[in-house]
Amino acid sequence: MSKILLRWVEDKLFTGTDSNGHSVVIGRTSDDQHHWQGVKPSELLLMAAASCAAFDLIEILIKQREPLINLHIETSGDQMDEPPYSFICIHNHYVVRGAVNPQKLAKAIHLSEDKYCSVISSLRPQVTVTSDFEIVE
Repeated sequence: MSKILLRWVEDKLFTGTDSNGHSVVIGRTSDDQHHWQGVKPSELLLMAAASCAAFDLIEILIKQREPLINLHIETSGDQMDEPPYSFICIHNHYVVRGAVNPQKLAKAIHLSEDKYCSVISSLRPQVTVTSDFEIVE
């Protein structure tokens, strides 16, 4: 079972600590400008989806001995216009550096997003998740 600890710091500012003791600052000030001093909670969900998929993707490509040099994922999400502002779709754009086989990369992304990633799996079927990629050699 996963377990985190969320601590209220002040105003609308929190720290979240995972089961391994790693923390992240979450939230904003309560002033009229809403200065974000930490990550927006909704964007934590996007980070979780991207990092979960990346973890599996890297593992698959390494097992296939693909020459992966670097990876970053640009993740965007569209939310409902009214409360509770639920995500309706999420898109992952994978930017891979290295002479990686495009067919193997596409299959690895599919396996990651559709089979192994627990975060994306938890969001479906209510949230549509799409992806594309580019390879930079």
